[in-house]
Amino acid sequence: MKNDSMQNDDESRQKYVEVTEHVRIFKRGKQWYANYQMNGRQVRTSLKTTSKKQACQKALKIDTELLAGSHQIKKKTASFEEVIDAHYSKCVAEGLTAKTIAKYKTVHQRMLFLQRERKINCISELDVAFLDAYRLRRMKDDAKDKTIHTEITIVRQIVNFALDRNMIEKDPLKGHKLKRPKPTEQPCWSREEVEQILANCDEHYLPLLTLLSETGMRIGEAKHLTWKDIDYKRGQIHIRPKGNWKTKTGDRRVIPMSAKARMALKMLPQSGHWVFNSRKTENYPEPDRQISDRRVLEHLKRVLSKLELEGKVHTFRHAFISNALIDGIPEAIVRKWVGHVDPQILKLYTHIADEASQTAMQRLNELNTKTNLHKNEQERSDET
Repeated sequence: MKNDSMQNDDESRQKYVEVTEHVRIFKRGKQWYANYQMNGRQVRTSLKTTSKKQACQKALKIDTELLAGSHQIKKKTASFEEVIDAHYSKCVAEGLTAKTIAKYKTVHQRMLFLQRERKINCISELDVAFLDAYRLRRMKDDAKDKTIHTEITIVRQIVNFALDRNMIEKDPLKGHKLKRPKPTEQPCWSREEVEQILANCDEHYLPLLTLLSETGMRIGEAKHLTWKDIDYKRGQIHIRPKGNWKTKTGDRRVIPMSAKARMALKMLPQSGHWVFNSRKTENYPEPDRQISDRRVLEHLKRVLSKLELEGKVHTFRHAFISNALIDGIPEAIVRKWVGHVDPQILKLYTHIADEASQTAMQRLNELNTKTNLHKNEQERSDET
């Protein structure tokens, strides 16, 4: 059975005061609410007053606006949790990769933790001070500038999402510009250094690392290559999504197969589904098991340590791009081969190529100068 207070509350909710033909008011607790029809649906909204007289005045104003067609229902501002949940659902519905969704989810969790700490209820209260607090927290975690910038960009995207979905009325970050961090200098091997690395690699990893050095593809793309992606007849390697895996930008592209890339692929058995497989062990005896990114990196680190070189698996991509530009391959073609490249990073590679071009021109000038000096000496010798 309901207690007396609950019964009284139910009764009070049912007691409508008819202010006009279209608008009625009722009391819920101490607050007065308006009840009316608009665009074929029932609207109940708080009048934000405990005074019946003021509630009637506000109800009359609503009635006047309804008759004039100027009445607008104030949009409900979504809570932090509602926006985060909706954004997560959007990411899943769009079919983003598991890795990308995990990255967004991590930012979601950090935002919710900071929101509770700062006692913010609505996403509309997320301001520049919130971004600063987020940055400071990530700096204490020793996160890199690029990582922090990427996460702050995601926060900005979530605010934009809330605006697009009408979950907030105004942009709380309007006018705020995200400062892009300067690209950190990345190691980039010369062609000779790449050859040194490959010469010291274990035969199990040699075909994979050779292919990375000859195509500029990412390790994840090589890991997900199947034999159906290899077209020996046309001399092409197809990079395309498959199953739950997608490329970084979801694109498809075709990379021409160099002689070295062909030789590397020919070294491998074509008995399974995947091009590159992990070694069989006692714990993992099953065949056709995708190669491990971690194992590849561990092996490469040992080789680099031996050669006293800096870098990582992704440095093969850097080296391929810079060496291709140095060799005079047009930027547009390099982009077509390797897919998406950050403009700032590509600018760095172009700078390397320009330096190499200047060095080559300097060597040519020196050669011409020596030739001219030799010619002048020969002419003087002939005259005597």
